[in-house]
Amino acid sequence: MARRGRVPGQLLVAASILPSLALFGQIEDRSARGQLQASAALATLGYVATIYVLPTFTPFLARSGLTGKDLCKKGTASAEKEIPEGTGVIAGTMFLICVVILQLFYGRDSSDKMVDYLSALLSICFMTFLGFTDDVLDLPWRYKLLLPTVATLPLLCAYDGSTSIVVPRPLDHLLVAVGAGGGGDSVLTLVGRAVSSVFSITVPGKLGGVVLLDLGMAYMVYMGLLAVFCTNAVNIYAGINGLEAGQSFVVACAILAHNMHELRRGRDTGNHTFSAMLLLPFIGTTLGLLRYNWYPARAFVGDTYCYFAGMTFAVVGIHGHFSKTLILMFLPQVTNFLLSVPQLFKVLPCPRHRLPRMDTEKGLLVPSTMPYKSEFPVWQFLRSGPDGEVINLTLINLVLHVVGPLRERSLCTLLLALQAASCGFGFVIRYYFAGLVYGST
Repeated sequence: MARRGRVPGQLLVAASILPSLALFGQIEDRSARGQLQASAALATLGYVATIYVLPTFTPFLARSGLTGKDLCKKGTASAEKEIPEGTGVIAGTMFLICVVILQLFYGRDSSDKMVDYLSALLSICFMTFLGFTDDVLDLPWRYKLLLPTVATLPLLCAYDGSTSIVVPRPLDHLLVAVGAGGGGDSVLTLVGRAVSSVFSITVPGKLGGVVLLDLGMAYMVYMGLLAVFCTNAVNIYAGINGLEAGQSFVVACAILAHNMHELRRGRDTGNHTFSAMLLLPFIGTTLGLLRYNWYPARAFVGDTYCYFAGMTFAVVGIHGHFSKTLILMFLPQVTNFLLSVPQLFKVLPCPRHRLPRMDTEKGLLVPSTMPYKSEFPVWQFLRSGPDGEVINLTLINLVLHVVGPLRERSLCTLLLALQAASCGFGFVIRYYFAGLVYGST
């Protein structure tokens, strides 16, 4: 029975990896292929090292008091079992070792590439350390918003790429228009002149060209906020066995497929090779960690892993210059964050844990609720239980509310399938609808 229960998860892993393997075979750049093969070999080494090192070091975590109880099993025989926590530090350490070794294959002929590489390594290392600090000290939420900002500083200080964005076609008429002399020459509109007093605007010679808006320092602020979002989005979309590492694995595979597709097209090969080389060891170490975090969990990943994973995504999105595409891979996390806003900002009651609760009679997870009642239609839809209370506002509880009670393993598999489908939808937006908005893909 346990083996059959793992089959959906194994199929999901295979389905996540296969697109990248298929696209890799179509990459013509021999240099990129060689670097990716070296990274894939180290990813395999990272996977093997993680599955062997983790059970060796978890007793040290338990001896130091870094253990926790599975709150989703409250009321069952497993509820009082102490499980090692913070094991994300082991996966993070294995990843960093792999990435340090990768310096032998990347950026040796370019000081600029090495600066990018080392700044990425420093930010991820810094965030992993701060995440482990959070696991040990249990920092308040206000510090959890500050930590990613501090860890992003090496990345932002080393960033020397463009700070310009392409203005979407439906909006460029607000900034530029046909000049009075005719001939198709473009000039700034009244709104465009107002915007140009703050940001630099590059106007095409003829109307219909690409309009660039240089955000300057505002773009750096945006990248810092992106790092804060990525780290905390993974952290709040969590709580059931396998979800933190599982969602990160699926997202990483989706981003890797995007990198492979762009390399196949021969576009921006340097940045996408850099991104893929970082993601492959991340996928390997995450898969090793997932073996122990999958239901029933023998290890909890802790905030360390959530911060480590989120910063890795922020690094590849920023240095790879595809931050908008990165956000498209985070649609469930964005949805979960938007759902959570009323509780996170104390507009509605927010308990310390908003996890699903166990129905001990049926052995199934059901949505947890909060003491809030309202006659508005949306709250009527979110009512649950005999007392008519509203479910805690998380995507996990919403899925249970819509689908019905599920076993924890089935719920995690469903959420990861939703993540994979959302990433697929993100690809559709990126490659089929981006042309309508920006004029190219």
